[in-house]
Amino acid sequence: MRRALISVSDKTGIVEFTKGLVEQGIEVISTGGTKKVLDEAGIATLAIDEVTGFPEMMDGRVKTLHPKIHGGLLGRRDVVEHMSAMKKHDIQPIDFVCVNLYPFKETISRSSVTEEEAIENIDIGGPSMLRSAAKNFNAVTVVVDPKDYEVVLSELKEEQKTTLETRKRLAAKVFRHTAAYDALIAEYLTKAVEETKPEKLTLTYDLKQTLRYGENSHQNAAFYQSALPVSFSIASAKQLHGKELSYNNIKDADAALRIIREFEEPTVVALKHMNPCGIGSGRTIAEAYQFAYEADPKSIFGGILIANRPIDLKTAEEMHKLFLEIIVAPAFDQEAFDLLASKKNLRLMQLDFDQMKENYSPETVSVLGGLLVQDQDLVTETPDTWEIATDRKPTEEELKALSFAWKAVKHVKSNAIVVANEHQTVGIGAGQMNRVGSVEIALEQAKEKMDGAVLASDAYFPMDDSVEYAAQHGIKAIVQPGGSIRDKDSIAMANKYGVAMVFTGGRHFRH
Repeated sequence: MRRALISVSDKTGIVEFTKGLVEQGIEVISTGGTKKVLDEAGIATLAIDEVTGFPEMMDGRVKTLHPKIHGGLLGRRDVVEHMSAMKKHDIQPIDFVCVNLYPFKETISRSSVTEEEAIENIDIGGPSMLRSAAKNFNAVTVVVDPKDYEVVLSELKEEQKTTLETRKRLAAKVFRHTAAYDALIAEYLTKAVEETKPEKLTLTYDLKQTLRYGENSHQNAAFYQSALPVSFSIASAKQLHGKELSYNNIKDADAALRIIREFEEPTVVALKHMNPCGIGSGRTIAEAYQFAYEADPKSIFGGILIANRPIDLKTAEEMHKLFLEIIVAPAFDQEAFDLLASKKNLRLMQLDFDQMKENYSPETVSVLGGLLVQDQDLVTETPDTWEIATDRKPTEEELKALSFAWKAVKHVKSNAIVVANEHQTVGIGAGQMNRVGSVEIALEQAKEKMDGAVLASDAYFPMDDSVEYAAQHGIKAIVQPGGSIRDKDSIAMANKYGVAMVFTGGRHFRH
């Protein structure tokens, strides 16, 4: 008689699946809570200790780690010596395994979890059985996901056995599952001992969405979410309306979310191709949107918007005038939603901004053959820590504008220059190979909106030409990190034109 071993923490569909196995003449071995559920459903099962002849002990820590279990799983049916050893030691083959694991992920996701609770939810016997069964997929069918119950039962009903192709596919799924499970345990304990640069980096992600294509139509792509979801992320946003997100939508939305974290007052970020094209802050979200729009009315077309306050009808009416790809906000008033949703392709996303300041894990970037890991750039700098490097001090109004510009420039691709007043960006120069090129682009964009404008540079000026160009085009205050061996030249140039310049002491390259 063929045998199945069933031991699951997730009981979804397990009664129906087990009934299907029994109908095929398969004897069932079960453990603990699973056996209780199956017994209550009227399904006869063997207890694990009836098979092993050894009692469960140590609060269930030791029950399936036994030769009569693992011998039955690992014994190769096509090797005479294996079968002889099984017969000699009274080990019966186990042909089907259905196991899922202690809920470690769910346990450590609770804010109140203790280390003892986490450790007790590290499954040992379950992964061992799964790996043994998966290794022997030529003979053993192993199921770790309730979604696969149907295909196993269907093949049994049709052919009285599963196909090798199915067994191999399910085995691969098992090793992905146990690898992800172990990765979470490794991550949890690595954090517990405050190891920041482990010799092995184990990461695990869950498939969130298959994508139509990647950056370009000829590139295959998918979107994965971290196994322990980050609340304030595009992966955790709820899509309320519109077609599914694209690869580029997701990258742009992520970049915009990083910017909006900088601002507490009502703020709207308009973004295009990983760079902000307009950032506006105001007394209301409608005013903030107007500032963001006016920052660059041309580039915002076809872009995405992130707002840190609910979208009301007044704001929605203005947004509705444009072609936009995505709007992300904490909420949408019903009238605002109805108006915006009249555009069938516009993606409307809702996100919990209450978790905006949660602790963020390091960020990773893939390179050919490797992975770069770094802390996120979450440094908060305020004007009271800045050094005034020039003869002229910035005014209070200029300091407010410099603070706004400094928050924005750290999220623009280097070399980065932002021209701004105290409530909006008015010129952005991004990604140029020399800094003066970015200055020229930003000031050309800002030339009609220079009233009260200041300039921020993400890194120091290696020469005084950028300072001179800015001064000649109306800039009266500059914020930059300082630290160049030629700082004196830039300071002298600023003094020549009566420009106030402050040093922050820290740069914000973004590659």
